Amino acid sequence: QVQLVESGGGLVQAGGSLRLSCVVPGRTFSTYAMAWFRQAPGKERECGSGISKSGGKSYYAEPAKGRFTISRDNAKNTVLLQMNSLKPEDTAVYYCAEAADYSYSGYNVYTSVGQYVYWGQGTQVTVSS
Repeated sequence: QVQLVESGGGLVQAGGSLRLSCVVPGRTFSTYAMAWFRQAPGKERECGSGISKSGGKSYYAEPAKGRFTISRDNAKNTVLLQMNSLKPEDTAVYYCAEAADYSYSGYNVYTSVGQYVYWGQGTQVTVSS
């Protein structure tokens, strides 16, 4: 059973910051591309940010650009999402997700829900105005 263990969500005022963490124990972490998806009430789950298995390439959805930073530490099997200048519209459940990448390239980033096999349980982020 693969476990993705998320932490770091919570309640913050607009303009504040949060850092989400996702640990994937017991995996060859460097063979997996990772991403943070989010799902607001009544909306579809969407990719906010993704990172290649090497960490050499990242992706940000338009709302995240300039405010969020995704990073990974393959030695610690951890992927982080630093979120700054948070807005009420960032309120959602945030999910860490893992996609196997057996390619030779370390620069593939995946952004579709269907490309990810394993998911965390989700962590709630609430931004008050």
